[in-house]
Amino acid sequence: MSCMRVILCILFPPLAVYDQGVGSILIVLALTLLGWIPGTIAALVILNRAYS
Repeated sequence: MSCMRVILCILFPPLAVYDQGVGSILIVLALTLLGWIPGTIAALVILNRAYS
């Protein structure tokens, strides 16, 4: 996972997972709307699984 992706996860989580599919974007967007921290954690988890 690149440093740019981690920064995107912190600033705007849905943008960080744009290439992981529509489902991931919608999940992260919903969690971000509920609260910034859950959206950030979800984006980091999704990206960690994608690049592991």
